Amino acid sequence: ANLAQDRNNDIREAVAGNASTPPETLVKLAQDRDPHVRYAVADNPKIPPEALVLMAKDRDEEIRAMVADNESTPPETLAQLAQDRNDDVRVAVASNTSTPPETLIKLARDKDSYIRAEVALNRSAPPEVLVKLAQDPDIFVRRRVGSNKSTPPEVLAQLVKDKDKRVRDSAAQNLKDGGKRT
Repeated sequence: ANLAQDRNNDIREAVAGNASTPPETLVKLAQDRDPHVRYAVADNPKIPPEALVLMAKDRDEEIRAMVADNESTPPETLAQLAQDRNDDVRVAVASNTSTPPETLIKLARDKDSYIRAEVALNRSAPPEVLVKLAQDPDIFVRRRVGSNKSTPPEVLAQLVKDKDKRVRDSAAQNLKDGGKRT
């Protein structure tokens, strides 16, 4: 733990990235002044939930996006990050399979079509969200619904009649594959 307080940023960064570093040390390093140290904590496979919660409030949007992308991030924290002003953070929440259904429902209404497209591809998206996104005005969003292995067959049947060939093709391929997860 002494190395976690070293003056040298590179040493603190190495400690932060080490999977053997104790959770309480990672929580302290999650608040380090050096962003590289905080990146290493955010990327540590053993990061404790307390550190994720702390880092969700980091001033650096890249760190918040890393937290949003982590499947161990607590659901309440993902819900908070879903309201982030930064699109990359919201994209990470939308693509995270641990994001709670109610949060995905909200993100499915995001003004940014790329965020809606990430929800459309999320295999944890509730069926009612996929039904709604199958009617999205954005072709890319509908294509993603057509590619999602969790999309109900009746929605895929609707998408194979879409006006856009790429949407029809993605849904047809998914139907042909029988919705098997790949």
